[in-house]
Amino acid sequence: MHKLVILIEPLLDWTEFHERWPDFLRHAESMPGLLREATSQVEKSLFGERTVAWMHELYFASLADLQLALNSTDGQAAGRILHAITRDRLTLFVADCKEEDGETLRRYRAGT
Repeated sequence: MHKLVILIEPLLDWTEFHERWPDFLRHAESMPGLLREATSQVEKSLFGERTVAWMHELYFASLADLQLALNSTDGQAAGRILHAITRDRLTLFVADCKEEDGETLRRYRAGT
């Protein structure tokens, strides 16, 4: 699985961001191959130099699916909106994502 991670720095004025965020979501959620997404408002930074206020993650089955989505009409529109509403105060990266479910963690803790 691969995901696109969007880290948004604190903005001087969040008004336009919150007004246009639904427009971004409409396009992002229409991208082909999107499996799921998650939005997080960062409450506290524990360590590091970069301050992040908002995080959004878009999950795809493969890197090829993610690239297809980004190059789609909706992907391009979502990107334009995102850059506009953040004034480019953001970081984007692609990650190869591995996840463990609760059952795997319980077996590990139990030593089985």
